[in-house]
Amino acid sequence: MTLQRIEHRAMHGGWQDVHEHASSSLGCTMRFAVYLPPQAATQKLPVLYWLSGLTCTEQNFITKAGAQRYAAEHGVILVAPDTSPRGDDVADADGYDLGKGAGFYVNATQAPWAAHYRMYDYLVDELPALIEANFPVTDARGISGHSMGGHGALTIALKNPGRYRSVSAFSPIVAPSQVPWGEKAFGAYLGEDRTAWKAYDTVALIADAQERLPLLVDQGDADEFLHTQLKPTLLQAAADAAGHPLTLRLQPGYDHSYYFIASFIGEHIAHHAKALTT
Repeated sequence: MTLQRIEHRAMHGGWQDVHEHASSSLGCTMRFAVYLPPQAATQKLPVLYWLSGLTCTEQNFITKAGAQRYAAEHGVILVAPDTSPRGDDVADADGYDLGKGAGFYVNATQAPWAAHYRMYDYLVDELPALIEANFPVTDARGISGHSMGGHGALTIALKNPGRYRSVSAFSPIVAPSQVPWGEKAFGAYLGEDRTAWKAYDTVALIADAQERLPLLVDQGDADEFLHTQLKPTLLQAAADAAGHPLTLRLQPGYDHSYYFIASFIGEHIAHHAKALTT
C-alpha cells in the first residue's frame, strides 16, 4: 500500500510526519500522523496509537498535546489517525457529533453510513498493518485517546486481548449506550437494536473481558461534559463488579480541553512506555 508523506517536521530530535493513503476498509483517502523519535533512526520501537475526539483530525493531538517530547524521552513512536472517513462521497450529517469527525471507532451497519464508516476495522487491522510494514516498529502496541477517542481506545483494547500491552484514556465516553452522544451515533451507525451497541460500550464489555489489562483513566472534575456524557462513576462501578484493574483519577480544576491532556500526557506516555519496553 502506497503512502504519501505530506508533512515532515523536525521535533525533539525526531520527525513529526503526516502521511496520506488510500484506505481499503474505509473506501476513501485517509491521513494519519506519526512521530518518529530520534531512536527510530537506529532501532525498532514500540507504538502508541492515539485516538482523538469529536471534531478532531490527525492534527489536534500533534499540535496541542506536547506528547512528542515524552515520546522522544521514552523511545516510543506515536501514531494519530483521523477520526472518521473523509471525502465528497462520504456520508455526513448536520452537527458536530455525527458524520465526518465523529466516526466513534465502530463498524457501521446502517445506510448510508455502512459504506465508509468502518473505523474499527481500520484501527484494529488496516492501520497497524500499514505501520508495521512501513516504519521501524516492534510488535509492542499501546492505545490511548480522548473523549470519543478514549471510548475507542478502551473498547478496542477490551475487544482484542493480547493485541495491546497498555491502554489509557482522557475523559472517555465510558458508557455510550447511556448518554446522548452515544445514543445519537450508535442509533445512526448501528441501528435501533440496543443489544448491538454493547459491542462498543466499555461499561458493557468489562464484565466479560477475556483479559484484565489495567485501565488508566484521567478525568477533569471541571469537565463540562462530566455528568451528562462521560459518567466515569459507571466505569468505576463496572470495574469493581468485574474485578477489573482500574486507576481512575479525578483531576481537580481540569476541563475537557487539550490543556488537560497536555498537563498529564507525560504521565500517560510513561505508563505506556513501562508496559511497552518490559
